[in-house]
Order: sequence, then structure tokens, then C-alpha cells
Amino acid sequence: MPRPAPVIGLALGSGSARGWAHIGVIRALTDAGIEPDLVCGTSIGALVGAAYVGGELDRLEAWVRGLRLQTVVSFLDFSLGGGLIKGDKLIEFFRAHFVDRDIRELARPFGAVATDLQRGREVWLREGKVTDAVRASIALPGLFTPAQRNGSWLVDGGLVNPVPVSLCRAMGADIVIAVDLNADLLGRHLKPRPAKALRKPVEPESETLADSVMARIQTGFAQLGLNHGEGPRSPAMLEVLASSINIMQVLITRSRLAGEPADVMVTPMLAELGLMEFHRAEVAIEAGRRAVEAALPQLQMRLNGVNGG
Repeated sequence: MPRPAPVIGLALGSGSARGWAHIGVIRALTDAGIEPDLVCGTSIGALVGAAYVGGELDRLEAWVRGLRLQTVVSFLDFSLGGGLIKGDKLIEFFRAHFVDRDIRELARPFGAVATDLQRGREVWLREGKVTDAVRASIALPGLFTPAQRNGSWLVDGGLVNPVPVSLCRAMGADIVIAVDLNADLLGRHLKPRPAKALRKPVEPESETLADSVMARIQTGFAQLGLNHGEGPRSPAMLEVLASSINIMQVLITRSRLAGEPADVMVTPMLAELGLMEFHRAEVAIEAGRRAVEAALPQLQMRLNGVNGG
């Protein structure tokens, strides 16, 4: 008697702007004839996973490929009341441009991971509106304000489970393909910053995302009477925050995967991509494709082994 086909779970990990690599991963798996039976995501992985399961991946990919620096900056909603980015503009955009529905109405099982800020425990979101679950899962501390759900404040699931292999197993996956966006981050060094008193105006054509974000942050500091002094500049606040988050994500990911290993790991190499460089989608998507191509022999061997081939 032939064995029943294994249930394939896809665990899409956290990684902020590096998360557009998940689109390339999904495309490459589809090209190889591999369709996950269920999808779980943490943070940006929850956003891309929800779009995929909801049949919105084409629209999402077209949108992210068209993102420009100015568009990314327009979603910033400066706030010192819990995060630098309230997240309302971004989520309202998704509500307006993508079909929102209940998670239980999606074409295949889907789950997102968030963190209960008060209790420090992992929260699995498997019901309710898709955008509400995504909003909670992407609430990266210090950047996005927390999301409230059923009386609890929820933040980014990457704090407790950056690559949700355990959720895939709990939902019935026999084989878990896990995408780790943080595998090569610890070797990334802060760029040296020249000494200067205050940020000088930057020509529009040479402006970077870091320049735009720091301009907004500096404006907020000025309103509070907090200005940078003279002398050599330490790493910018956004750089310190990004590097600290990278360290945290890498160490938590390694710890969780050691105890809850995936069957196949997909590891896009994206250390050069900044935390909030969402406008560099083409780089991330291509890295996702290449990572799947490298992992395909192992994946095919695993699938054939389960099927008795």
C-alpha cells in the first residue's frame, strides 16, 4: 500500500525588510512543484504567508517591487508613545488594497505568532481577521507600537519564536520547510560614521532610507529638546536598534531550532539588507529563490524518503 502524501508545512521567519525573500521562496517552491499544505509565519513572515494563503501573493509582489524610498518613509508614523512607527498607516493600506477575511476562511490552514508583552509568552493566532493577526505579529518592539487583542498587548513574535517550526508541527505538518532570514547577520558590522554636529541637508537624489528615517527621528528629538552634541558620532540610534535586534533574533532562532529542528532549512543570504530597506524587494526576492534552489536536493530527498521512494 502506498503511503499517504506527507503534510508539508512552511514556516516563514521574521526579519523585517529581509522578509520579501519569502516571496522568492514561495515562487521557487511552486516552480519545483512543491505546494505547502499549511503555512505559519512570524512577523514579516506572517504578512507574506497571509498574502500567499489568501491568494494575494501576485498583488503583494507587484506592490513591493514598486516600492520606493519615498513610499516607505510615508508609512512612518513618528511616535514616542510605544514605538517609532505606529503601524496604522501600513495596516490601513493593506486593509484597503488586499482582501481581508477571517483566518478560518483562508484556502489552507494559516497561523501567526505574536508575543504577549505582559506575560512574555508565545501566542498563536489562528482565528479572527487576517490583518489583525498580522498587525500583532509584526509589532517589533521599539519600532511598531504594540497591538491590543482580547485585553492583552501583543508584540512581534520574533521575540519568542522567530521561525515557527513548532506551530507548523502543532498544526499537523509531517515535513516542515523553514525559512531563516537571520542566518548570516552576526557578521554584519556597523558602518563608521564621520564626526559632525547635526545632520546636514541631503540631496534628494542621494538620500537613503536611513537618512530619511533619522531626519524624522531627529525632528522628534528636537521637539523634546534632545539634540546631538559635537564630536565623533556614535552609531545612529536606528543602527544600534537594528544591530541589537539582529543579535537577539539570531540567538533566539538558534536556540529554538536546536530544540525544534525543521526537516529542511532555507537560508537566504541577506546580511547587507538593512532592517527597514523595504524598497529593495528585488534583492530580497532573488535571494529567496537562490536559497530554495540550494536546498532543493535535500528537500526532494526528504520528500522521496517519506513517500518510500
